[in-house]
Amino acid sequence: MSPQDASILTRTLIPESDDRPGDDPIFALHAEAVQRAAAGEDVLDATLGALMEDDGRLAIMPAVHEAMRRIDPERSSAYAPISGPPEFLDAVVRDLFGEGVLADSSVAVATPGGTGAIHHAIVNFLEPGQKLLTTSYFWGPYGIIAQHTRRGIETFEMFDGSGAFHAEAFRAAVDRQVEEQGRVLVVFNTPCHNPTGYSLDDGEWERVVEILSNAAERAPVALVLDLAYAKFGAPGAIRWPAYVERLLGRVTVLCAWTASKAFAQYGGRIGALVALHADADERSKIKNALGYSCRGTWSNCNHLGMLAVTELLRDPALREHSERQRERLRKLLSERVAAFNELAGARGLAYPRYEGGFFVAVFTRDPHGTVEHMKGDGVFVVPLPGAVRVAICATPKAAVPRMVDALAAGIRAAGG
Repeated sequence: MSPQDASILTRTLIPESDDRPGDDPIFALHAEAVQRAAAGEDVLDATLGALMEDDGRLAIMPAVHEAMRRIDPERSSAYAPISGPPEFLDAVVRDLFGEGVLADSSVAVATPGGTGAIHHAIVNFLEPGQKLLTTSYFWGPYGIIAQHTRRGIETFEMFDGSGAFHAEAFRAAVDRQVEEQGRVLVVFNTPCHNPTGYSLDDGEWERVVEILSNAAERAPVALVLDLAYAKFGAPGAIRWPAYVERLLGRVTVLCAWTASKAFAQYGGRIGALVALHADADERSKIKNALGYSCRGTWSNCNHLGMLAVTELLRDPALREHSERQRERLRKLLSERVAAFNELAGARGLAYPRYEGGFFVAVFTRDPHGTVEHMKGDGVFVVPLPGAVRVAICATPKAAVPRMVDALAAGIRAAGG
């Protein structure tokens, strides 16, 4: 046996897993920023999607920890039901829809954060080899989850020449998928899109409803709403439930709900996938399918976290405390948004309509060149195709001028 043959025999990974990257690029950039800061550099790290106080500490909501202390340790140490505690699932549905037709048309399962919800949507509403459809700017793990589950991802141009949602590009992509794969799974992160901060307005939602309703006459259509940042939207940005109600009966709507941002519990991995369908028999089949996927992946989710979130959503006093604490954090973020919009506009930076959320994407011809130049000034952002992502959530208000100056200089140095 030749040395080459022997080498092949020792490689036990399957070929498609043989050259996987060892770290997420965003976390790798964050690690570099942390290392340089530890060495004494003055670093502005705007890489991760975690809301920080203006003094650099992680922003938390004390009501969450109060709720955790209320939970009996014996109860929280036990296995959670595979699909999640019924009280938790009901509380999540009511948090999304209150009382009425949308809540009555919903089933849900627990997931480890919004990531788990996206996973379940992909594996249950696309066949292997098929592609989800999302905007040209998107959260990178959509593609990783799709690839890892032997699905794929297709995008359409997110913005038209005026900077608005490109409805015609969306229509063309939906029609193409109807023809090519006979079903459509659309993933929209709205309101407060990651990475652009964009939220669909009423006119744009009207077009989306019309396009999806038309497609649903020719093929099965499902719409995933990734609501990770919904509770940090600007006033008036939370307009989606009215349009979901209009889609009911034609399109299966899936809502990815997470406590990661809503309750500042990034490490808690508490989430849910809520599925809406007009037909009770189909809802039952969906719930069974999603529960089966829970057992076939993570089995059970964080029991303490789900019990605590149930308390936060159902106990009137705790809910009031948490909403008041979240409002403080929303105000903290909105002040940064306002400062960024004012300064970035004055410097001529180009970026989509930014109403709220944790991120904004600033356009540049050379994203990697822009990032490298900014790193030289100790400012860390994330490269995207045609833009860089800025985590305003991690940028203190006092540091916004430094961020805008670094963006302007980095874009200019990289060729505009």
